[in-house]
Amino acid sequence: MNMSVPASRPARRISLPLRERYILRQLLLGLLGITSGAIALIWLMQSLRFVSLVVDRGLSLRVFLELTSLMVPSFLAVILPITTFLVVLFGYQRMSGDRELAVMQAAGLSPFQLARPALACAALTTLLCYLLTLWLVPVSYHAFRRYEFEIRNRMAAFLLQDGVFTQLSKDMTVYVRSRDRNGEMHGVFVEDDRQPQARATILAERGSMIVVNNQPRVVLFNGSRQEIDHHTGRLNVLSFARNTIDLTTRKQADSEIRDATEMSLHELFHPDPRYVAQRDWGKFAVEGWRRLTAPLTTMSFVMIALIAVLSGAFSRHGNIKRPLAAILAIVGLMAMSLMLQNLAGRNLRLVPLLWVVAVAPALVGAIWLFGREILARKRKSNDGA
Repeated sequence: MNMSVPASRPARRISLPLRERYILRQLLLGLLGITSGAIALIWLMQSLRFVSLVVDRGLSLRVFLELTSLMVPSFLAVILPITTFLVVLFGYQRMSGDRELAVMQAAGLSPFQLARPALACAALTTLLCYLLTLWLVPVSYHAFRRYEFEIRNRMAAFLLQDGVFTQLSKDMTVYVRSRDRNGEMHGVFVEDDRQPQARATILAERGSMIVVNNQPRVVLFNGSRQEIDHHTGRLNVLSFARNTIDLTTRKQADSEIRDATEMSLHELFHPDPRYVAQRDWGKFAVEGWRRLTAPLTTMSFVMIALIAVLSGAFSRHGNIKRPLAAILAIVGLMAMSLMLQNLAGRNLRLVPLLWVVAVAPALVGAIWLFGREILARKRKSNDGA
């Protein structure tokens, strides 16, 4: 008799955490599977624009994977709140269809006890989203832009083929007659139309390719530069012993300007006037507020999913109306958030509405789902006092 009593007490203590661990484990495994599949699909679609660098320009597979993998944190930060909502909605819907929720409710579990694993999953996802939006996404996107800029500029050195007119851009064409083993080019022809008022044709006996600050340049020797004066119509010829031509186009040079996505939170709220025009300060500030509010939408999305599953009467045949209404509510919140971001970029007084859209659904959902339980506990505590 003495041995049976202590054996039953630990079983009762472990039953509650085991039940929550079971639900939480199912949610985390589902979140991992759905998020991985969504990232793989988005990565495949986005990486198609870099396939031409592999097929046409000989970019190695290793460099291609390194470049495209830098986009993954940006995808993950966007889809995590959505996939968390889907996992909670369909995970609890599956448990409802398997009568697991009905058994737990019959055992006396409150809505808060049933929702606690989903809230724990949402809290973990929210922390991960903050880690992504505040640190990993700006760092990875900055590395992605610099890497892409370096690859596209260095690629010009490999585009030049012997005996072929190579169009590096719409306003520059280069021809090389031959190359020796050291990489030196012989018989170089360059048609440079980057300046419409000073279009030039350059001829040189030989030349060599160099890269300075990730920008390709051609050093030409013993040649001439021919330009037509548009005012007089005369042909001006300038002979040179050595001349350097920058192969970077204006579009490539403009890509060196930093984007709001790759800036830190401090840089967004305190932009450098040397690089950011004053008229764009509002847009950068809104991007900063978006990074602070976007992760909080995970809790709101999860509360909407819990309301759709845990509220209302139980149906043996299932109920498609409530999950469908939850999905439509999420779509509406996302559309409203995008609209407010665009409006707040013009008027910063609308920034508090970003917080309202991100947090209010979670607070209203918590009152709706757990309000009766909270009031009942207060009444019991008052009666006991």
